[in-house]
Amino acid sequence: MNNQQWVEQGLKVVADTYARYPIALTRGEGCRVWDADGNEYLDFVAGIAVNNLGHCPPRVVDAIREQAGQMLHCSNLYHIPAQIELAQWLTDRSFADKAFFCNSGAEANEAAVKLARKYSKENGGSEKCQIITALASFHGRTLGTIAATGQEKVRVGFAPQMPGFGYVPYGDIDALHQAIDPSTCAVMLEPVQGEGGVVVPPAGYLQAVRELCDHNGLLLIFDEVQVGCGRTGSLFAYEQEGVTPDIMTLAKALAGGPPIGAMLAREEIAASFGPGSHGSTFGGNPLMTAAALAACKALTDDGILEQSREAGKYFRQQLEELANRHLCVKEVRGRGLILGLHLTCEGGDLVRQAMDQGILINCAAGTVLRFLPPLTVSRNEIDRVIDVLDGLLAKIS
Repeated sequence: MNNQQWVEQGLKVVADTYARYPIALTRGEGCRVWDADGNEYLDFVAGIAVNNLGHCPPRVVDAIREQAGQMLHCSNLYHIPAQIELAQWLTDRSFADKAFFCNSGAEANEAAVKLARKYSKENGGSEKCQIITALASFHGRTLGTIAATGQEKVRVGFAPQMPGFGYVPYGDIDALHQAIDPSTCAVMLEPVQGEGGVVVPPAGYLQAVRELCDHNGLLLIFDEVQVGCGRTGSLFAYEQEGVTPDIMTLAKALAGGPPIGAMLAREEIAASFGPGSHGSTFGGNPLMTAAALAACKALTDDGILEQSREAGKYFRQQLEELANRHLCVKEVRGRGLILGLHLTCEGGDLVRQAMDQGILINCAAGTVLRFLPPLTVSRNEIDRVIDVLDGLLAKIS
């Protein structure tokens, strides 16, 4: 079927929960994808920071093929070798001692909320349940994670809201200090806000949050669902801040495409999750953990982290030059290869116009063009995107 036929069929049978563009993507390789009509696009959305290794990375594809021929799934009632190997790989390279696996970022964040509350009640008192998050944050679409999300628009129509969350402006340490009360058990933040508009915190903010948590006996949770796994130029975003969380969540790029989430925690805290306290039928099954292990090893063994740092530096330089040429650009935001152009106008039309020229980009927070290319993106591919943006922004300016 062609694009139009797929679109018409999709509108009939698929829930209308996304404002989808009128193309059906059928194939991908590296930074490029093709639609049902054979049109080629440069993909600077990458599944919203999922395809960090590009589309169909050989190492991950091979791991899936091999594991699929051995065992697709088994229950977590038994030990799963690939799951154990992945947990070992992640804990060896992070602050954490234990890993819990699930299917998505929302599930990982649900697990983090549950663990923070259970640990805090066991060690600080039964009133310890409030978790403070940031305005403009995004932590998922379940009832629990929309309550954690600091955007009212995601909660419209789903009242009553789950209690136990407070919200403060991102980057305002004084507001956070004032929000803490005897019921507070944790602070949950994104090291870079993705859906909030590619917002990097002020220098020293996350260090101050860590100190405030330590002073008040609170847990610090970092949601690295979008910015983990190399997106900011280091394996984990927290490494660039000199701040260590108590709990961290991952998903999106963890397996390079297949769905998997993870919650990592220190031993002392993870001990509050005993048998029966939490679980996931599909979480950490053989197929997904084999894929994730291959994706993680590719990041470090194949030099992709180093490559992404160079690409991120180059891309930002080109965006800065673009901003200097066009009055409709307020600023360049981001870190590594999560970058954004903050505009003086809405960005939705520019996204559609770029698609018409073979470039897939995204708009966050209404006025921020967000760029999330695979970490393997080349300078030539970046230059192509810059050329298209230059022409589109010139029409506005």
